[in-house]
This record gives sequence, structure tokens and C-alpha cells, in this order.
Amino acid sequence: MTNYLLAGGGTAGHVNPLLALAEEIRRNEPGAKIWALGTKEGLEARLVAERGFELLTIERLPFPRRMNLGALTFPLRFGKAVNDVVEMIKSKNVDVVVGFGGYASAPAYLAAKRAKVPFVVHEANALPGLANRIGARFAAAVGVCFSNTKLANAKVVGMPIRAEVASIAAERDAKSARAHFGLQDAPTLLVTGGSLGARSINETAVASIKLLRAAGIQLLHISGDRAGLPEVHESDLVRLNYCNEMHLAIAAASFAVARAGASTVAEFAAVGLPAVFVPYAVGNGEQKFNLIDLVNAKGAITVADVDFNPEFVANVLIPTISDSKKVSAMAAAAKSVGISDGSNRLYRLVRGVLSQ
Repeated sequence: MTNYLLAGGGTAGHVNPLLALAEEIRRNEPGAKIWALGTKEGLEARLVAERGFELLTIERLPFPRRMNLGALTFPLRFGKAVNDVVEMIKSKNVDVVVGFGGYASAPAYLAAKRAKVPFVVHEANALPGLANRIGARFAAAVGVCFSNTKLANAKVVGMPIRAEVASIAAERDAKSARAHFGLQDAPTLLVTGGSLGARSINETAVASIKLLRAAGIQLLHISGDRAGLPEVHESDLVRLNYCNEMHLAIAAASFAVARAGASTVAEFAAVGLPAVFVPYAVGNGEQKFNLIDLVNAKGAITVADVDFNPEFVANVLIPTISDSKKVSAMAAAAKSVGISDGSNRLYRLVRGVLSQ
């Protein structure tokens, strides 16, 4: 029986692949013990328990960007977090640590090294985060989602995706999925800016309803918890603040508009859902790099946030969705670069480390 510690959290981009691997381990090793390591503030505080796993927590420690009191106390607090994880590893008899980036991963990597336990790094984004850039130097193995991710000794394993999404990659029943949301069996545009929403995407979606309706395209709009938009349930327009069944939303869609987070890009490609991606324009711009393989394969279109407006919808998006041959070609191209068994590939990479 193997004991696993899976470290990550903070955002859905770290939590979802962690949980996908946890469920893959549970399917293959019913007797294995699995713990997640995160913080009390991140999404993991809710999602890990919902999936039936135990969460171990450490202090949330953002790396200081400027000199202040937090920066002065950071080394001591970080050292305590590493010590805490070392004790967890020893008390739980952990055999291997797998990290997904985020606040919990850097302490986990250093703790594993100190406790002489092998650790594996999984990097979801094409542009690696700081914790994973450091961890990859000492890791027993490194798995990445995209071929253009620059980490030493990395192996492309794809994204660990939820079993519900992986099942759609094998067989998608769009008609039943549309009926689930109360939509007609007609060309369907899925618009989502992520769990918190994306203002520019939401504003353009709302402003384009008449254009889409005139073209015979129905809209499934996941606006996000903080968007403040009213929910709508009509036969050709459904707007939800949050969707607990995103796999059905993906199954219902003929085409999509979304941010270019690694999980979204990987899931759409695995299923073969063509899309317009609007990379998040703030931060270090990593989202645009997640699209390189997919756009080069002609399985997706990308547009700058500032240029995603009703004119783009009228002049580019609607003509594309209305061309069934083009949509089919984009779907096939997306699926050609997608990886639907990323959870199993990462699991096999971890098992390979344990067998050494």
C-alpha cells in the first residue's frame, strides 16, 4: 500500500489536476492513502473535502515582491512551513510527494528533499511558476501539460482532467446535454470566463445576444460568481452564475469562448471543442503561451482581450460557428493535439518513480 501526499491549491488550475490525480490513484489503488496539502484560504479548503479526500494545511505564504514586514518575516515562516510538512511526511509515512504549483508546493518540495522522499512536479502552464521552476531542479520526475513548457527533463503527460470530462472525449451526447440545461438541439455557444467570471467576456456576451439569436446560435453563458448578472433560463439562452456540471456544458457546446487557463485549454482540446480563447491580459501573460500548440494546429482562434467585442462576434465568431465544415475541421484539429488520459499518464509517471 502506497501513501501519497499531493501538494497544490489556491486556484482551480492547481486544485483540479490534483484532484484528478487523486481520483486516478483511488481507481487504480483502492487501498492507497492519499492526502492533499494546501491552505485554509484556497479553493482546496472546499473542493478536497467534497471529493472525499483529507486536506492537510500550512500557512499561505505568497513570495514577497517588495521589502516590507512580510518580507522580513517570510524566511522564518517559510522555514516553519517546511518543518511542518516534514513532520507530516514522517507521521503519515508518505512514500511520494506530487506537487502542482501554488503556495503549498515549494514547502512540500523542500520537505520531501529533506525527508529523503521522492517528489514529482506537474506543471500545468506553458510558462512555469516559481515553485515548480525551483522544484524541477531536484525532482525525481517532471510532467508537463504542453510541449513548449521549458523545464529540464520534463515529459509531456498532458493535464490530469476530471473523469467526467475524459468520458466526453470518448463519447459526447450533445443533444442530451443541451436538454439538461433546457436548451434546444441547435448550434450552441458556450461562454465562460472561469469560476469568478471575466468582465470583458461577460459584457461582450450580453451585448451580442441579439446577434447570436439572429444567426440561429443559442447561448450557454457561465458568467461567474462575482459577475452580478441575473441568471436566465430560456429555450435559446441560459445564463448561470456557476455551473457544477461543466462537463455537461462542454458536451452541449458546438463552440466556445473562454480564457486560456491551462485546464480549460486542455479540457477543450481533449474533447475536441473548438474555441475562441481570450487570454487574460494581466499578470505575466502566461495564458497566451498555453495556446501555441492548439492554435498552430488550427483547433482554436485567439483574440486579445481589448479586441473581443460585439464587432468581433459579428465579423469573426458568428461566421465561424455558422460554417459547419470549418467547425468540424477545428474540432478534429483540437482533438489531434488534445490528451484525454493525462490523469493516467501522470499516475504512471509517479508509479515509475516509486519503482526505481
